[in-house]
Amino acid sequence: MSESNMVPVGNNGDTDNKENNVMNNTDGGACVGAGSGAEEIDSAKTVSDNREEAMGSSEGPPRKKKKRNRHSQYQIQEMEAFFRECPHPDDKQRTVLGRQLGLKPIQIKFWFQNKRTQNKNHQEHCENIGLRSLNKKLSSENQRFREAVFLALCPKCGGQTAIGEMCSEEHQLRIQNARLTDEINELTALAESFTRKMVMSPRPFHRPPTFEFRAGSSTGRELYGNGGNLSRGITGPADADKPMIKELAIESMEELLLMAQVDEPLWIGGVNGTSLALNWNEYERTFRMGLGPRLSGFRIEASRETALVPMNPTGVVEMLMQANLWSTMFVGMVGRAVTHEKLLPDVTGNFNGALQIMSAEYQDLSPLVPTRESYFVRYCKQRDNLWAVVDVSIDHFVTNIHTKCRRRPSGCLIQEIPNGYSKVTWVEHVEVDDREAYQNIFKHFVSTGQAFAANRWVATLERRCERIAGNNIMTTEFQSVDSADRLALTDHGKMSILKLAERVARSFFIGLTNSMGTPISGVGGKGIRVMKMKNLNGPGRPPGVVISASTSFWVPCPPTIVFDFLRNENHRANWDALCNGWIVQKISEIANGRDSRNCATLLKNKSTCQMNKMIIQETFTDPTASFVIYAPVDTASIEGLLNLGTDPDYVALLPSGFAILPDGMGDQPGGNGGGSLLTVSLQMLVEEVSLAKLSISSARSVENLIRATVMRIKDLFPFNIATPSTRNVS
Repeated sequence: MSESNMVPVGNNGDTDNKENNVMNNTDGGACVGAGSGAEEIDSAKTVSDNREEAMGSSEGPPRKKKKRNRHSQYQIQEMEAFFRECPHPDDKQRTVLGRQLGLKPIQIKFWFQNKRTQNKNHQEHCENIGLRSLNKKLSSENQRFREAVFLALCPKCGGQTAIGEMCSEEHQLRIQNARLTDEINELTALAESFTRKMVMSPRPFHRPPTFEFRAGSSTGRELYGNGGNLSRGITGPADADKPMIKELAIESMEELLLMAQVDEPLWIGGVNGTSLALNWNEYERTFRMGLGPRLSGFRIEASRETALVPMNPTGVVEMLMQANLWSTMFVGMVGRAVTHEKLLPDVTGNFNGALQIMSAEYQDLSPLVPTRESYFVRYCKQRDNLWAVVDVSIDHFVTNIHTKCRRRPSGCLIQEIPNGYSKVTWVEHVEVDDREAYQNIFKHFVSTGQAFAANRWVATLERRCERIAGNNIMTTEFQSVDSADRLALTDHGKMSILKLAERVARSFFIGLTNSMGTPISGVGGKGIRVMKMKNLNGPGRPPGVVISASTSFWVPCPPTIVFDFLRNENHRANWDALCNGWIVQKISEIANGRDSRNCATLLKNKSTCQMNKMIIQETFTDPTASFVIYAPVDTASIEGLLNLGTDPDYVALLPSGFAILPDGMGDQPGGNGGGSLLTVSLQMLVEEVSLAKLSISSARSVENLIRATVMRIKDLFPFNIATPSTRNVS
């Protein structure tokens, strides 16, 4: 029999009463269940005593009611302190403790028994809670894995991989059919390529393409400046390497499909709180590593994001598979892009199975951050209602090329959904040479992978598709501002203003891209880039010498506040150094997206000496970046657009503006919402004669103008809401 169940037994009634008194004097609140039992005993004894008093009135004098004593607070505290040191005291310890507290050893004994029982019950209760939580988590993971297996596609036949969905014979037929289809497509493409080249020239079958960026009027790349470093005499891959490139593209497609559809543990929460980040250890265990191990000294940037875009899948694929449309769609992120060779040309008319070698230059909207150049193969494949486009670097197939950015399988899955929308899942996975020093204000933003994260690509795609869809709506998407000088805009006039505003934005990004080249010697301080550009007879730009100056700086204010301030015409006199305090009035505003702040605006200077000038302003924003871009335009040119149907491409303009990025500190402890990284770029005509030489004084005037603009904006946002330890800009 256990010690807790042993109760001392006396030889007479007095001894029994004494033992009962001892039991009644133990503290009932010491254990779970013991307190309620003691109260029930007290209640029962009270009822018994009442009965005995009622009976004693006839049989004799009533018995004296027993007095019950509970432990004092001091006694309980001392016993609990002793319990923490020794939960199982022996007889000697109970005797000594009882003498100190004025209690009998048997009282000490029962109190310690109750206390041990209480602790045991509490521990079991906590263990039960933990086991229930673990069981719930395991059940949730099991259900998620079941759904992933059910939705997965077979990499060989393209059918469902869920057990029981098809018989083995049907599965084998699907595999054979897919293999034969691929062979037919490849043989057809090779036959067409061979026939075409034999007809065009009796010379050898293959000529490696020269790797260079070609200017194209459709993308506006004819504007000023030279190509990047990759354009300097780089040739394409040899014929013997092309089968391996095709195999690499097919393997990369399978990797992209899996990376876009599998969640944890491959993907975990990202730095910026929106895009998912890659678990590199899990990636190494899962994939074959077609590009080999991570390069020494290179940093991994990997993220994933999903969004709905207002465009059908074929439209999105067409934008991605044509270099000029791709660079236009992602203007501000893709500086230059070119397709060098089509290894597997499109034979179905919808880019299914197209395989092409491309190069691109990626920019981060600041002259302080080096551009990234990449040489890769792009492969497009359709499976039922799902399209996939994957990029993977092939610079290791060319001996005379060295890049600091290597693209592991990256791209997007595009799934058709009702109402003309597409569900786009974007995967961005690159290796970057991180040994190059960045400016302090961009160090955290770039090193944490936020500069080219998947959420930036998806947000830009969503906004551009929204803009294209909005241009097809002529009546409901436009807003006008009532004023004394309000213009009467027809539908054609609205479309002309929107096209002109889009051209302003495109020219701004092209000028910003070219400002990352070699600056003018002796002009421009630390952090300021001053470039000279010439225009001879190009339409849409004034002839002569143009100076472009750009710089980046940090302000301690969230991007949304900075964007709303700069786009408001009432605040323009506070930061525009050319405004000179003149009043600027909004004449008309045309919305081009769901967000009312995405719009094209016509502004008019109320000064009598500037009545012949107007300002066209393009503003747009998404969760990752915001832009305020503007250009002065002659009033006669605007009237020609609205009344005479003038082509917007022939309106002369020089755009300037701001690119506003988050500094990436908003999710950091103590960040308080973070600050903003502003890039300001100004373009000014300094010599109207196209063959005139540039004077240093003209360049310094533009430099002083951009310095004054920066200082005015800094003075407008003096308050600190983020840690300014690394935010100093010279």
